[in-house]
Amino acid sequence: MTRAGGAERERLHETFAALCRIESPSGRERGCADWLIRELTAIGLEVQEDATGPVVGADAGNLYVRIPGAGERSGDEAGRCVLFCAHMDTVPLAGPVEPVLVDGVWENEHDAILGADNKSAVAIFVELARRYATATAPAIGLEFVFTTSEETSLGGSAAFDSSRLRSTYGFVFDQATPIGGVIVASPTHYRIIARLHGRAAHAGVRPEAGRSAIHAAARGIATMELGRLDEQTTANVGMIHGGSAINVVPEYCEVVAEVRSIDDARASAVATELIDHLQDAADGGECDLDLKVEQMFQGYRHPASAPQVAIAERALTACGYTPERIVSGGASDVNSFMVDRLPCVCLADGVQANHTSSERVSAQALEDMLDVALVIVEESARELSDGGAP
Repeated sequence: MTRAGGAERERLHETFAALCRIESPSGRERGCADWLIRELTAIGLEVQEDATGPVVGADAGNLYVRIPGAGERSGDEAGRCVLFCAHMDTVPLAGPVEPVLVDGVWENEHDAILGADNKSAVAIFVELARRYATATAPAIGLEFVFTTSEETSLGGSAAFDSSRLRSTYGFVFDQATPIGGVIVASPTHYRIIARLHGRAAHAGVRPEAGRSAIHAAARGIATMELGRLDEQTTANVGMIHGGSAINVVPEYCEVVAEVRSIDDARASAVATELIDHLQDAADGGECDLDLKVEQMFQGYRHPASAPQVAIAERALTACGYTPERIVSGGASDVNSFMVDRLPCVCLADGVQANHTSSERVSAQALEDMLDVALVIVEESARELSDGGAP
């Protein structure tokens, strides 16, 4: 089994720290993209940037890199590929990032996120690319996609043209839980934006002339079943705002809600139920209702025999971890690729407390996930050469 050498591990940490210092909240990935283009070009790789930035509201596009396999370099057109994907963006920063290593754990010395979600994976894949671009060609082709706007409902990967990929399957390291987790299911997600329009009136002089949009919204929310509805389904009202002054019957109120379910039909049904409650409340309060309903991402469930899952589990086992199959309530770029019929799997990467100022990742976790990536390449080559590809 191939493992990273001492120099590779040292460089991995340097790469990770350099990436974390680059501020790249969703929509502002330009600095991170430029750094990747410069570093990958310097080792002889061609980096292609797509034109999806304006589509998703980002100042950079997704980046695509390909390393041909040994068979392809010798003219074998039947060479197979696997994909590695990570996202360049982070959630918004509340302060600067200065990575520091404290007792073997990377953290931010300032009171803000570290950005290990997902720059730990970006750094790992940069070093994986460096290994195969500067040494012996991999037995199979490798493709890398670095996406934008993942934290804003998978914007970059949803807009990426997956038809350009040659990979049989792919791997995403983007689950902030202990190493060993293999995500085998992820939900379909609906967002509901409801705008209620009533009638303004002076609240102290002629309240009976008004129609309170806030009151109607509140009645609608009160009748909803929210929280965890079953093992596969959740619903939540996350935001509500409206009104103009304390002495004015509010003529406007906006409610933003979401529904998630591993079961597509259940997700759609619950979204419809929430809308019905809002419509009934609006009608009862003599308010108009405008709705915007969006499917933010499509869910998936891997079959037990999925080869990408089996490869990931073999790689984790080889690196000393016990694989655990997890049903997630969140999403990753895997959701986008699965819609495009490219089988991918998301793996836990050992990042802790992502999206908070306590975010951290151990040096050991970084190094171990690089080893996992190296073994995934070996196991994928073995799988594809044995005729395991579809």
